[in-house]
Amino acid sequence: MICAVYKSSRKADTYLFIRQKDKFDDVPSALLEVFGPPQLVMLLPIEKRQHLGLADITKVKAELTQNGYYLQLPPPQVNLLKELLAQQQNGAATD
Repeated sequence: MICAVYKSSRKADTYLFIRQKDKFDDVPSALLEVFGPPQLVMLLPIEKRQHLGLADITKVKAELTQNGYYLQLPPPQVNLLKELLAQQQNGAATD
């Protein structure tokens, strides 16, 4: 299967994988509205791939088969201040 990968024009680091180039029939209209006008990034022979950069290839293939699309969201941002405070609290508890 060759899928098409689009990036969002509104949401940074957000990608939409669909089974066929320019065929958005399976994608909910509310999702497309938030996603913005899709910008084609690449056509990807997904069956030949063993892994993808940030997405679980098994999940991508399953979602494409079941739903006709897969939405890749950016990883959550790390709150460095929160982590530092937690580390300081843990360090104070062990002292």
